[in-house]
Amino acid sequence: MKSDSMKQNIPLSCRKRSLIEDARRDRESASSSPGASRCGDGFVFDEDQTGKVTLNILFALHNEKNSGFFKAGKVFETFEAKLLHLESRASSSKRNSGDDLEFFMSCEVHCSDTDIFINSLKRIADDVRLVEEETALWFPRKISELDKCNHLITKFDPDLDQDHPGFSDPEYRKRRGMISEMAFNYKHGDPLPAVDYTPEENATWSEVYGTLRSLYPSHACKQFLHALIQLESEGLYTEHKIPQLREVSAFLRERTGFQLRPVAGLLSARDFLASLAFRVFQCTQYIRHPSAPMHSPEPDCCHELLGHEIGLVSLGASDEDIEKLSTLYWFTVEFGLCKQNGTVKAYGAGLLSSYGELLYALSNEPQYKAFDPAETAVQPYQDQSYQPVYFVSESFEDAKQKLRQYSTTIQKTFSIRYDPYTCCMEVLDELPKVQNALVKMRDELKVLVKALDRLVQK
Repeated sequence: MKSDSMKQNIPLSCRKRSLIEDARRDRESASSSPGASRCGDGFVFDEDQTGKVTLNILFALHNEKNSGFFKAGKVFETFEAKLLHLESRASSSKRNSGDDLEFFMSCEVHCSDTDIFINSLKRIADDVRLVEEETALWFPRKISELDKCNHLITKFDPDLDQDHPGFSDPEYRKRRGMISEMAFNYKHGDPLPAVDYTPEENATWSEVYGTLRSLYPSHACKQFLHALIQLESEGLYTEHKIPQLREVSAFLRERTGFQLRPVAGLLSARDFLASLAFRVFQCTQYIRHPSAPMHSPEPDCCHELLGHEIGLVSLGASDEDIEKLSTLYWFTVEFGLCKQNGTVKAYGAGLLSSYGELLYALSNEPQYKAFDPAETAVQPYQDQSYQPVYFVSESFEDAKQKLRQYSTTIQKTFSIRYDPYTCCMEVLDELPKVQNALVKMRDELKVLVKALDRLVQK
C-alpha cells in the first residue's frame, strides 16, 4: 500500500538524456539515414548517390549447363550490372535432374533498370527471386572485447553543460576529468584503478549514504537489504568513505559472478546492455557535486554502487528492440517496485539512490501499473521530473521471470549461449555447437539429479 500523499521540498535536477533517449536516437538516425530505396516488387535496397542499388538474387538453371549461365551473363552485361559476389551449388529443387544448378548473385544495377533487369533474368532462368541480405550487428564475443564498447554519450558533462552543478567549479571539473581519464585508459585484465578520494568527496558520500540508509528498512526490498547488510558486514560500505571499485567488484564476483568495470560516463545503450550480457556492470568512479548531494541527474558512484539482468538478449538486437530493452531497464533496474508482504517496496537503483524520488514513488502521488514487460517496453518515460507512472511486480522473482519470458520474444536470426567458464559468447549457428552445449548441460543435470536423490534418500 502507498503512504500518504506528500510534496517534496528537494529540488530535482533534470536527468537530461537517458539510456532510452540514446537508444531512440540511434533507431531514428538509422531509419532516416540516406540510402533506403524501394525498387521493383516492393523490395527495399541500399541506393547510393549514383542511383545504383544492390540486388541479391537467387535463380536456378535447369538442364541448361553452360549455355544458361552464359545467357544470364549476357543480361548482366546488357544492363551494365556490376557483379559483387557469385555462388553456385547443386539445386535443392525436387525437380533436380543432377545437372541443375542454383546461383546466388549480388550485383549493382541502376534503380530505374531493376524491374526490366529481373524480368530479363526470368526469361532465361527459373525460380528467380530477390532476397534481403541479413547483416548482423557487431557485438562483443569475448569479455576482452568490452574494451571496444566505450561509446560515451555527451549527457551532462560539467565541461559542456551550464546546468551541471559543477560547471562553475574549475577544481571539480579538473578532478572529474582526472578520474574519467583513468577509466578511459583501463583495459580488460588491468587491475581496477583505485581513487584516493578527498575529504570533501567522502563528506558528500557520507551525507547521501546516511540519509538514504535511514529510509532503506521501510522503503527497500528485502533482496537489496540483504546485499547491503553483507557489504556493511564486510566493511566495504560505511558512512565515512566511498567504496573502492576493486573491492566491491571482488565481493560481487565471488557471490554472483558479476564484476565491475570503470567507465568515464554514460555509455551508449547498446554498449551498456552488451556489458551486462558478460555479467559486467560499467561503473563510474567520480562523485556528484557537493552542491546537489540528494539527487544526481547523471550516473555517479553513489548511484552505481547502491543498486543494479537484460544484457544477453540485447546482443545483435535491432535498434527498435534496443530501445524497448532500454525502457524495460529504466522501469525495472532503475525505477522498479515490487510487492512484499502486502507492501510496495523499491528495488530500482535509480530510486534507491535518490532520496526525493524514493519518498515520492512510495507516496500516493504517482500512478501504479502491474508490471507487464510488453506494456512497460513502450511506456513513455519522464526524464525531466519524477515518473508519473511506476510498474509494480507481484514479487522480485516475478519481475525476473517475466523479463526472461519477454526476452524469448525478441526476434533475431541466431541464438547465443554465454559460457561462464571462458567468458565468451557462442553463436549457435551450427548443429555441432548446439549438440556440444546439450552434452555440457546433460552432464550438469546429472550432478544435480544425483544430489537431489541423495537428499531425498535422507
